Amino acid sequence: MNQLDLQGRHAVVTGGASGLGLAIAERLKASGAAVTVWDLDETAGRAAAAALSGNSVMADVSDLASVASAVAATLKAAPAIDILINNAGISGPNDKLWEYPVEEWHRVFAVNVHGVFNCCRAVVPLMRGRGYGRIVNIASVAGKDGNPNASAYSASKAAVIGLTKSLGKELADTAIRVNCVTPAAVKTPLFAQMSQAHIDYMLGKIPLGRFGEPHEVAALVAWLATEECSFSTGAVFDLSGGRSTY
Repeated sequence: MNQLDLQGRHAVVTGGASGLGLAIAERLKASGAAVTVWDLDETAGRAAAAALSGNSVMADVSDLASVASAVAATLKAAPAIDILINNAGISGPNDKLWEYPVEEWHRVFAVNVHGVFNCCRAVVPLMRGRGYGRIVNIASVAGKDGNPNASAYSASKAAVIGLTKSLGKELADTAIRVNCVTPAAVKTPLFAQMSQAHIDYMLGKIPLGRFGEPHEVAALVAWLATEECSFSTGAVFDLSGGRSTY
């Protein structure tokens, strides 16, 4: 593992109790950062935090009041939030758009889009006040290409890409950098929310012929969280095994 320098930095990872979020939290910790896990599953969050020698806070990212409470709780144990990783997300069902359950459409957007908005809205003023910050949003190749039978997920991740570009430009006159990554399918518990046919479809689109591994995504996210990542903002970084190269 290449060594990155995050010494003295404090990171918040949403959805950090398992899967991709946990892998990212582990890599940030290995690079010297203190880590606070935000997760809706309070028990899993505590377990992850214990393994990381970090802290955990129960947070529903889709609820701005819950996010505000999570920020306050986090700052009781840490002096600042230097790094924000917006990882929490759900896939939603695999249905045709005209058959897509309306309540599930709203739920996907509440977590995947409103969650990123809520966390950025709460944390950016703190970063501006300190004159430093790194924000990394976890989008998806689906937000670039669009996956059939996953219109809500694809549209929500496209929104995350657009939000990243806008916020990066808004903060370009500061020392805060905002970027996102667009992984293809990665082996995580999120697969349990998808049909086997959809999983097979995603695999068939990847030229490398395999799914990504959480540690591969975590490596790029960790670099984007470093002070060295100083000339990239509002950018989209591909992690798709060759599926999407733009």
